[in-house]
Amino acid sequence: MSIYLLEVGTEELPYKFIPQAIEQLNSGFANFLNDNKVKFSDIKVYATPRRLAVIIDGLDTKTADEVKIVKGPIKNVAFDENGNLTKAGEGFARKNNLAKEDLYVEDNYLHAKIVVKGKSIAELLQENVPSIFMKLQGAHFMRWGYNEAKFSRPIKWIVSVLDNEEVKIKIIDKESSIYSRGHRFAQQQVLINNPKDYVETMRNACVIVDQNERKQVIVEKAKEEAAKIGAEPYYTDDLLEEVTFITEYPVPALCEFDPRYLDIPEEVTVTVMAVHQRYFALYKDGKLTNKFITMTNYLGTEFENIKAGNVRVIKARLDDAVFFFNEDTKKPLIDYVESLKGITFQKGMGTMFDKTQRLIKLSNRIAKDLNIESKDIERTATLCKADLTTNLVFEFTELQGFIGADYARVSGENNKVVEGIKEHYFPLNAESNTAKGIEGQIVGIADKIDTVCAVFAAGKKPTGSSDPLGVRRAALGVIRTILDSGLKINVDKYIKEALQLLPVQRDCADEVNEFFIQRMIIFLSEKYNKNILEACSMKNPLVDIADYVERVKVVKELNSPQLLENANRVIRILKDTSVDSINESFFKESAEKDLYDAVKKLNDNVDYKTYLTELENLNPYVTKFFDDVLVMDKDENVKKNRLALLTLLRKKYDYLTDFSKV
Repeated sequence: MSIYLLEVGTEELPYKFIPQAIEQLNSGFANFLNDNKVKFSDIKVYATPRRLAVIIDGLDTKTADEVKIVKGPIKNVAFDENGNLTKAGEGFARKNNLAKEDLYVEDNYLHAKIVVKGKSIAELLQENVPSIFMKLQGAHFMRWGYNEAKFSRPIKWIVSVLDNEEVKIKIIDKESSIYSRGHRFAQQQVLINNPKDYVETMRNACVIVDQNERKQVIVEKAKEEAAKIGAEPYYTDDLLEEVTFITEYPVPALCEFDPRYLDIPEEVTVTVMAVHQRYFALYKDGKLTNKFITMTNYLGTEFENIKAGNVRVIKARLDDAVFFFNEDTKKPLIDYVESLKGITFQKGMGTMFDKTQRLIKLSNRIAKDLNIESKDIERTATLCKADLTTNLVFEFTELQGFIGADYARVSGENNKVVEGIKEHYFPLNAESNTAKGIEGQIVGIADKIDTVCAVFAAGKKPTGSSDPLGVRRAALGVIRTILDSGLKINVDKYIKEALQLLPVQRDCADEVNEFFIQRMIIFLSEKYNKNILEACSMKNPLVDIADYVERVKVVKELNSPQLLENANRVIRILKDTSVDSINESFFKESAEKDLYDAVKKLNDNVDYKTYLTELENLNPYVTKFFDDVLVMDKDENVKKNRLALLTLLRKKYDYLTDFSKV
């Protein structure tokens, strides 16, 4: 078994491209090996900002010989009357480098068995590696120098080694060697004798090539450095990934800024550090401190210049934030609402001020239906978009809502309104929390429904490649908020009302309704069978989403083959037929009357688990009915009466789910 290493060194790669490259290289090499029937045990892809590396272990040294059966011309064309090869037969033999005795006739056609010799793995790699690498795709690929081929950044060196031998390849204008390069401040000629030693050899050259190891090192060093002052580092997955892919040998540096910057909203300070500057904010006893960690890519021992430079940069950003905060808070948040008239929501759908007025109306209607005092809800709806016109949100767009909440607090609004303004944007993503307060829940639901309806009314419903205004996330946000909060909200009703409030009237309620249902099924399919989810959506689930989920839970536990058989038999007989009027005088068999009496006793004013048991208790009556009764009786009145009885029975089945889809 052999082991192969490819390392392509470059100028610093964009950090967002690197995870894509890892994925593409992994699948690219796996497909190449599988297509060529080359056995291997493992593929590992390593990446830093200056290199992409692939190590393939357990490789066959050569591909196996392959036997191919080649079909030639028909027998009477390949041979003459004397059994000799004709020119056609000779041409076939010559083309395949065969003698006459190697040919045979099968099914009246000339055939030949050809043995295709296997290739050495070195030869295959030499032929295919450059094309695999050049199939990488990413944003902003460019031509470099005089080369026609495009790549993310200029290639500086290539290592291509199979076991202890170089496999000579060329990618764009660079030829391979057996020498890599270490960290910028370390050894620049690193001999790679064997791919098995690559990771350790590079570590000795101050490069941690394994991104997972590097990520772990970053976390450990950040915690270790923070612990020196009794603090804990704050980081998100996004921050951790970015720092991982902008460093080769992460070394923490503890920095400090003026504590006066802690007076501005905490979210602003943390965003400046984490999002804008890639710093780890530090918390002590649950409170943000004026210290942070920057993860350097530096090997020296002198950090003063690095610290000073980072403090200088963050000071400039925070000075801007302080200025904007002071300017914005010179007037109360309510005074910014009028300025929303200058911000377009979307073409044809009015301004953000118009949207705010719609939110007030829709939120009040939801609150009224839930029998909830609407004073704080209306105030939340009035102020929820006001911060969009402030200087600080213009600078830190991702903090809309958070800044509005802080400005509302400074303006003297009560805590329910303050939290509602912040939470109406929740959930911020698929994993984040939903709103906890009723103000944020109701206004958030109204806001998201309005957004989805506006997009559909404008004829811009989402496609596979586009998601205008994030309507998929908005629909999911409505669903998650309702489920997490246990709210009994008729989304179908508010979709219709939201569409009526829009400046452009378009009858697309069914489209919007179906969009919400499909988003809900996709979301819930992580926990429940998709067939059951679709079966239970026969009754519009948006009327009461929590009720829908309860039905799904009960149907999921269904274990009654007889009930399924009976329900589906009823569905097959009726198809699209529906007869409502039942006349007991037309009952001819006792099984009809017994079934009718049993169906009438069904109580749908019970929980779904109990209702399912009641349906199962019907089984003997339904079975006897089908055993004793011919539904399609010659007497038209009797037939219609029996169809009416089955129609009533089907309605009882449908109350729980569409059994034909279970």
